[in-house]
Amino acid sequence: MKFSCEKALLQSAVTTAGRVVASKSSILALEGVLLEGTEGGLRVSGYNLETGIVTQVEAGVTQNGSIVLPAQFTVMESRLFGEIIRKLPDDMVVVSTDGNKVHIDCGPTSFDIMGSSAEEFPELPAVDEGNGLVMGQGGLRSMISRVIFAVSDNDGGRPIHTGALFEVEGEELTMVAVDGYRLALRREKIVGKSGAEQFSFVVPGAALNEVDKICADSDEEVTVTEGARHVTFLMGSTLLIARRLEGEFLNYRQTIPQNNSISLEVDTAALQLSIDRASLIINDKLKSPLRCRFEDGSLSITSRTAIGSAFDRCPIAGDGKGLEIGFNNRFLMEAVKAAPAEQVRLELNTPTSPCLILPKEGEADNFLYMVLPVRLKAGE
Repeated sequence: MKFSCEKALLQSAVTTAGRVVASKSSILALEGVLLEGTEGGLRVSGYNLETGIVTQVEAGVTQNGSIVLPAQFTVMESRLFGEIIRKLPDDMVVVSTDGNKVHIDCGPTSFDIMGSSAEEFPELPAVDEGNGLVMGQGGLRSMISRVIFAVSDNDGGRPIHTGALFEVEGEELTMVAVDGYRLALRREKIVGKSGAEQFSFVVPGAALNEVDKICADSDEEVTVTEGARHVTFLMGSTLLIARRLEGEFLNYRQTIPQNNSISLEVDTAALQLSIDRASLIINDKLKSPLRCRFEDGSLSITSRTAIGSAFDRCPIAGDGKGLEIGFNNRFLMEAVKAAPAEQVRLELNTPTSPCLILPKEGEADNFLYMVLPVRLKAGE
């Protein structure tokens, strides 16, 4: 194989595909990236048996072929090829192979390294055309970034909740994540869809983190296709393939409390600052819930640890009826930060009922965050 490619393009492709390269695998080829040169250009692939990324690069291919780079290196060296490309001069890169020997030329710099046969690289799964949706990359990226924090890390939880639910109905995509302590929901319009009128699937959180990094913050389209066992995300010249999570996702609609007796409105930034200030004396070793007291026109937040105590007051619109309720400071902060609005509505009921964070009355119903309370002890 022999090809020439601009350094920036090659570096971007290797970095993108390298996101899912296995750090340690019984299949050594999976610790590298697969390079395939054809008449159509250069294709760079990374795969870890759960998630695969394939990206197409404009390159002048003068000799077709394929190779895995690097291979047979230690874990510390597993990203050697990417490091070589990153540190090359900003010039045209020429890569040629002779068997498993690889020669890299760029301006005054050259390298000779060893690769391994492409036959050792497992074939990425083929995904049958099924249900699908199309939307802007920026919109999908925004949804993921504002939901991913609530994906479960599976510490004693259900594996299905280590991913986010994609639910397509009509012209909308609803994305939901739950972890047993909070729920995050975002809803956005889609450009188009194919297949069934309604469909849903669950995408692993690890794969969504990669989609978030690959998506451009623009209206460029991303096509999401649901297969029998996998789901694909096509973003420009890059395709991500992920194994779907199987199982029964939480019936989230039944968990969201209705007809709450307390409804308040608050400035999102002001609430973040109050939570942040009251959390300054809390850390992993010195844990304490935030004691929140909702009065008429104000919210008082206090915390107490071995360091001392903290108090802050945040103005609110509405009467909290003296409700006193406790929350994990990080869970509450992450939910408030994720809300894509300058002002939000808080709905509450009792000290043991969840807190809902919603759009203000009359605004688009495009997000919902639910945080479960923690029991307050005397003196906290």
